Amino acid sequence: MSNQPREQGAIGRVLSVSGSEARIGLFAEALRSAGNADDAVLTVGKFIGIARNRLLLVGIVSQVSTEVPLLVREEGFHAIASIDLMGEITSGEIAGDAHFLRGITSYPAIGDVAVMLGTAELRRIYNIDTSNGVELGCLQQDTVVKAYANIHDLISKHFAILGSTGVGKSSGLASLLRQILAARPDQRIFLLDGHNEYAHCFGDSALVINPANLKLPFWLFTFEELLEIIFYGRPEDEEVEILAELVPLARALYQQSREGLGARRHDGRAADYTVDTPVPYRLKDLLALIDERMGKLENRASRLNHRRLITRIEAVSNDPRYGFMFANANVGGDTMAETLRHLFRWRIDGKPMTVMQLAGIPSEVVDAVVSVLCRMAFDFGLWSNGAIPLLFVCEEAHRYVSADRSLGFQPTRRALSRIAKEGRKYKVFLGLVTQRPAELDPNIVSQCSTLFAMRIANDRDQQLLLAAASDAATNLLRLLPSLGPREALAFGSGIPMPTLFTFPELPAHFVPRVGTISGEPEPASSNDQVIDSAIERWRGAMMAKRLLEAAG
Repeated sequence: MSNQPREQGAIGRVLSVSGSEARIGLFAEALRSAGNADDAVLTVGKFIGIARNRLLLVGIVSQVSTEVPLLVREEGFHAIASIDLMGEITSGEIAGDAHFLRGITSYPAIGDVAVMLGTAELRRIYNIDTSNGVELGCLQQDTVVKAYANIHDLISKHFAILGSTGVGKSSGLASLLRQILAARPDQRIFLLDGHNEYAHCFGDSALVINPANLKLPFWLFTFEELLEIIFYGRPEDEEVEILAELVPLARALYQQSREGLGARRHDGRAADYTVDTPVPYRLKDLLALIDERMGKLENRASRLNHRRLITRIEAVSNDPRYGFMFANANVGGDTMAETLRHLFRWRIDGKPMTVMQLAGIPSEVVDAVVSVLCRMAFDFGLWSNGAIPLLFVCEEAHRYVSADRSLGFQPTRRALSRIAKEGRKYKVFLGLVTQRPAELDPNIVSQCSTLFAMRIANDRDQQLLLAAASDAATNLLRLLPSLGPREALAFGSGIPMPTLFTFPELPAHFVPRVGTISGEPEPASSNDQVIDSAIERWRGAMMAKRLLEAAG
């Protein structure tokens, strides 16, 4: 090889090939930058091309070393680079017709010339039709070149953003969702905002829902979800049996009253309803049924169980923190269509996105509320045959679908799992975000075809990503502990090839931040209102807790 002429722009030649990996002998000049152009230095994560007939094979550098065998050094090589082959640029029959294809059709041969990829070649790799592409940020190798993802594959095949705390996941997610909205203004997006960070990130494109304006009627909850609300996850068997029998009767009773059939409480129509049928009923009807049954009992223990159940229901329904569920509990009215339309933006009205703030919801029932939202999103997609596509984005995903199946609220796990496994069929798509990848159910992660991995130092977290990576991107995962703020390694079906890029820096007013934190002092009157409101909620919660303890 030493007698071969050196082509213009050549940085080395192929020394060996093994599967999808090639080793390149590098000339001395390949190790020096041009002036102060740091981007010109060949190092880990850079793209290299190998000329092969009419193809330019594309690979990513995974290792560079100056430990060169004497025989190789005598051939004029001063270092060796290992590269993972990713795809190829075909020259095409017509000038300008070159295009990038993932995968290798013709492997390199010993002695083939290696070159650094320039801006033109990098743009050809990421030459995605703007109507089908969403901009991610700037390539690490060449900041002039923008990295793009195929928006259809990104959304319809699910995605996940994984990284440690403080690496820029929230800003990255906000940037990604803003780009999706820019590319698809009618795309419905529902974001579970666990820390109330995103209210201002999307301007007028998002409807912000919190406990103050949330309307989620109690009768929309399944039986398991309702038990979580009433019993705080510790149900009493006999009281559960009472509810299981009387909830369908309460549903039938309300439907009879609406149809003017009178109060025939034991009408056979109760058999038409189950404890989970999403039709309305009034809380006062349920309480009246429990009280009526209690009056017919002679066994003191059974009467006491009925009385405790009534006390529990009254305590929860009168707790001001649960106003979003019980505000109109005794009024009735079928508001299911209105609720779904409001939550999931069936009528966009200029706001295709919903930011669901969870921080103000009582912590003991957040899981049940999330379960309702996930389940309704999937069920509507199922029963409408995917009439309105929805992207459901879940922050703090490890909380709801933990790797430890004994943790968390099982209905929430089942609801999110159904979206992950079956949602594509009904155009309900999933986006997951977590700072604890190892604590996330690997079966759920495996359903996400596009992954954005940010800085991760924990070995357990890295192992999960190694299992999820299906191609030569596995070598690049060794870079994760050293990634900078907003830097990410993207790989999967939505990305032309595994890519190191940087999410753009958002304008200050769009950067996610916790809504209750402000750099400026609040006016005294606002502080007084906050204090008064906090005391009122505090006392209300303690009174409700005392009533529940008394019932127990």
